[in-house]
Amino acid sequence: MKVVLFCGGLGTRLRDYGDDLPKPLVPIGHRPILWHVMRYYAHYGHTDFILCLGYRANKIKEYFINYNEFANNDFTMSRGAKELHQASPDVHDWNITFLDTGLKSNIGTRLMLARHHLEGEEMFLANYSDGLTNIALDSMIRNFSATDKVASFVCAPPSQSFHVVSLDEDRNVTGLDYVRNTNLTVNAGYFVLRKSIFDYMNFGEELVLEPFQRLMQEKRLLGYRHDGFWAMDTFKEQQELSDIYNSGQAPWEVWKHEGVRDSVRNARSLERPK
Repeated sequence: MKVVLFCGGLGTRLRDYGDDLPKPLVPIGHRPILWHVMRYYAHYGHTDFILCLGYRANKIKEYFINYNEFANNDFTMSRGAKELHQASPDVHDWNITFLDTGLKSNIGTRLMLARHHLEGEEMFLANYSDGLTNIALDSMIRNFSATDKVASFVCAPPSQSFHVVSLDEDRNVTGLDYVRNTNLTVNAGYFVLRKSIFDYMNFGEELVLEPFQRLMQEKRLLGYRHDGFWAMDTFKEQQELSDIYNSGQAPWEVWKHEGVRDSVRNARSLERPK
């Protein structure tokens, strides 16, 4: 199943990291956030990517053009470096399409511009390029496939630790609680879409506005609640995610967890023709 990743935004909420670096390349550990997102999808057997580029597109292209799997993964060197044996290759089987979708295009426009690369796909995946999660993607796809819905996305509690405040008519504070302790959920991305999504879209529209409103009216938009790990939106979270990664216990690295082979096998079985 193809994966469309939206990589073209200006990333204003990560401006503290530097104007020259596109948000998808902000590092978590020694690899960019974009690599972590793609590696997550690859774990579930989805290795055909369409990167919708915009801001600093050349930087993202250069990263993959110059990518060295040996420099980025574990390997064994023997016979004075004449033989290199890689323990955990990653991007060697990835197919990546680099698509320039404009500097200021919205998500809907970027998806529409990627449409011709999705010919023949009954279903496909799409996502922002800056969110990490440990959601069981194979279960989400299986759940969606069993419905007649056109689109689905992850709904998660906000990852930031701000407070929700309740006021009465006299502006007295009547409630104060961390947002994660409320029932509030936000759009966390990780879209699963049928090709009929394009029947609900007009060029220039934002995906989660007009098209999703049309789907809601027909009850064909599915929310997939996830109360587990999900994060990445601000510079503060980038620092927190780096700390988690450096601890060796990054929850989004599902490929390092037990049952990796079973998860990949189950995901790939969904794509076999019946």
